[in-house]
Amino acid sequence: MKTLIIISHPNIAESTSQQFFLAGLDNREEVTIRHLERAYPEGKIDKVSECQLVREHDRLIFQFPLYWYSSPALLKEWQDQVLTEFTGSNLLKDKEFGIVTTVGVRQIDYLAGGKVGFTLDELMRPYQAVANHFEMRYLPIFSIHQFMYLSEKDKQRCLVDYLYYITGDSDTSLSKRTEWLLHELSKSQTHLKSGELVTRLESIIETVGEKADLLEDLKQTLDEF
Repeated sequence: MKTLIIISHPNIAESTSQQFFLAGLDNREEVTIRHLERAYPEGKIDKVSECQLVREHDRLIFQFPLYWYSSPALLKEWQDQVLTEFTGSNLLKDKEFGIVTTVGVRQIDYLAGGKVGFTLDELMRPYQAVANHFEMRYLPIFSIHQFMYLSEKDKQRCLVDYLYYITGDSDTSLSKRTEWLLHELSKSQTHLKSGELVTRLESIIETVGEKADLLEDLKQTLDEF
C-alpha cells in the first residue's frame, strides 16, 4: 500500500503537532509527503506532477489544521487544479481517500449538541462527496483535538493510531491492528543495537503474538455458538 499525504499548513515549521507526526513517518518508503505551501510558495500548482503522484499511490490523505471549519486555501486550489484532471476517468476508482485534521478545541464541541453544532463528519461531507464522485473508498476521519494538552502517553498512543491510519489496513479490526503492530515491532528490532533492548522487544513481540492467538481462539469459540 503506497500512501500520498497532501499537507496544507501555512506555518508547519512552528506546528508541534505536525512536526510530531512527520517525525513518526521518517524512513517510510511506502509514504510520500507533499507539503503544498513549501512546494508552491507562490500558490501555482504543477498539476502534471501532482496528477502523476496521485496515480502512483493507492491511498490519498489530506492532512491539514481545521481553519474556519474547512481546510487552508491552497488545498482547495490543489483540488481545483488536480482532481479536475481526473474527471470523466476511472483512474481514482477504488483508491482510498482519508482526512487527517488537527483541531484546536475539545472533541466534545464537535459532537451532536456541542458548542459548534455540527460534527466533523458533517463538516467534512464535501470530501466524502468527492470520494463518491470518483468511486474512491472514503476512510473514517482521523482527528486530533487539542494536541498541546495531551499527555506524553496519549501523544504516543495518538502517534500509533496515526501511523496505522497512514500505513495500515483500512480494516481496523483487532486482528489487523495486532498484525500491523507485530510487523512494526519486528522492523524496529532490526535497528536496535543494545542487546538488552533487543531482548525486551523480543519479549514484547512474543507476548503480543500470544495474546493475538488467544483472542483468535476465543473468537473461533464464540463463532461456534
